[in-house]
Amino acid sequence: MHEVAALLLELGAVVLGVSLLGLAAHRIGISPIPLMLLAGLAVGAGGFVDLGHAEPFIGPAAEIGVLLLLLMLGLEFTAQELQQSLQRHGRSGLVDVGLNATAGFLVALLLGMPLPACLAIAGVTWVSSSGIVARLLDDLGRLGNRETPAVLSLLVIEDIAMAIFLPVLIAVLTGAEWWQALGAVALAVGAVTAILVAARRASDGLGRLLSHPSDEQVLLRLLGVTLLVAGLTQLLGASAAVGAFLVGIAVPPSIAERARSILGPLRDLFAAIFFFSFGLPIVPADLLPVLPAAILLAVVTSATKLGTGWIAARRDGVQRKGRLRAGAALVARGEFSIVIAAVAVAAGYPEVGALAACYVLLTAIGGPLLARWIVRSPRRVIA
Repeated sequence: MHEVAALLLELGAVVLGVSLLGLAAHRIGISPIPLMLLAGLAVGAGGFVDLGHAEPFIGPAAEIGVLLLLLMLGLEFTAQELQQSLQRHGRSGLVDVGLNATAGFLVALLLGMPLPACLAIAGVTWVSSSGIVARLLDDLGRLGNRETPAVLSLLVIEDIAMAIFLPVLIAVLTGAEWWQALGAVALAVGAVTAILVAARRASDGLGRLLSHPSDEQVLLRLLGVTLLVAGLTQLLGASAAVGAFLVGIAVPPSIAERARSILGPLRDLFAAIFFFSFGLPIVPADLLPVLPAAILLAVVTSATKLGTGWIAARRDGVQRKGRLRAGAALVARGEFSIVIAAVAVAAGYPEVGALAACYVLLTAIGGPLLARWIVRSPRRVIA
């Protein structure tokens, strides 16, 4: 009984706390993401408050938050729009890995890390945070901007590429046989390809499933399908976020607007928990020794992400301000970078963990601020 009471008290304090942070962010005109990240850091491991009873709930809730963010992002676009954008931005994806992964690898090499650890840092600096970027675009009213399809294409390409990168990285870190990595890559690529095809062909069936006069039925059915597809995608070696995004893509435009309205409050709740939870496992004292290296890494790879967004948005004919917005939106690193760092630490490279945690925190906080202030323009301006 006391454990239930402690759980409810801690969760209530967390929800009210992030509510106040959201209000404060609104008052000063920024995204609430940086404040929520700092709050999680302050009360997490080594922080001021122990959330031991609430953490078993916060972890799964944070995962659902990422899925809902990507589902809602997918609802903004159609399968045809995604296919056209991905075809147009294949080269942008190559620029992305060429600039950002290479920069991370070289900086890690400069810091004296062994080559496997350098490869892990390359992955950490390569992939942007889909969850943070999705919420940021919504917070800043930029979902309808001309540069947004380029940003989304890069996010999808990165998430799909992770299905190839992670097995290769694990093989390098653990010294596994090459054929084991190749088999994992083939399985993941096959899963992603099947899901991409299914998303394009499942629109009519999904539309019939979601066509119901009851909002409750639409909510439960869409959430259930999203969790199933995301779980299957993760089980097959790809990103659960890709599965959630593609479910949103597959929802017919005639239903998408209603689905956004129904899911909006649920997304806001779980997304807030996700951003708050991000800093919970990070011990602030562990960040100080690696802070100079993390700042160097953040400065260099923020510049390379700006260049990536500039080039990608230019392919869509976007003007200078839109190119800057695209690059700034991509600066934040997040969930995948943490996963890569955890893999490296488990394989015997602890130096990657603290550096990656500090780096991710810097970019996750600085990215939204940069995206807000890099172009001084009114909200919801499409340029």
